[in-house]
Amino acid sequence: MQIKTKAIVISSIKYQEKSLIVKCFTLSDGLKSYFVRDAFSSRKSNQKIAYFQPLTILEIEAVHKNKGTLENFKEIKIATPFHSIHSDVVKSTIVMFISEILHHSIHEEEKNEAFFTFLETALHWLDNHDEIANFHLILLLETTKYLGFYPDTSNTEYKFFEMTEGVFSPFHAISSLTEHETNLFKKLLDLKFDNDQKNFHIIERQILLKVLIDYYSFHLDGFKKPKSLDVLKEVFS
Repeated sequence: MQIKTKAIVISSIKYQEKSLIVKCFTLSDGLKSYFVRDAFSSRKSNQKIAYFQPLTILEIEAVHKNKGTLENFKEIKIATPFHSIHSDVVKSTIVMFISEILHHSIHEEEKNEAFFTFLETALHWLDNHDEIANFHLILLLETTKYLGFYPDTSNTEYKFFEMTEGVFSPFHAISSLTEHETNLFKKLLDLKFDNDQKNFHIIERQILLKVLIDYYSFHLDGFKKPKSLDVLKEVFS
């Protein structure tokens, strides 16, 4: 079946000497993987490879056989070029980190327009703003809405957040955050991208980042800590 859709690049892996395997989150069909033959062998190879930088938003025409095999692009173009994401070292590090998170989090080949729209909107926000210190924290938390384990906020007056059930509790269990961690987590729950980005200290952001990575690990089978995590910590230190 031939389709025309927007797609967000999640990852690209070199295959043999000249080709790529590109994983995309598409608006039309959810997660799809594509084979790009001779990506490194033509005069336009640099242009072609530039399409597949992490979280680039593409407009594609593709043939989807939907047989669990690699699909093929027919046409590719960048939907909206980013102005700063791939040239700003902080933003490019954030994008590398988020793409790794999504790579280990999205596994279903099913349409999820709301999730796609959220990611697209968030990336455009990142591209157009400079105060971005909390961006990755807010995005990780908001993404859990679409992955199915957003925290239950009905009892936020309780002192402890219990990670496995995703609920606030008056009792401290083995899988609970400390009272201090819980207070930081509650503060994060109230934030949106446009809020003041300076309302956490560096150490508090590092605590929240660890909390969120652990929370993903509790709720996603096979979730792996991103390799870019240490680079991200260094950028925000």
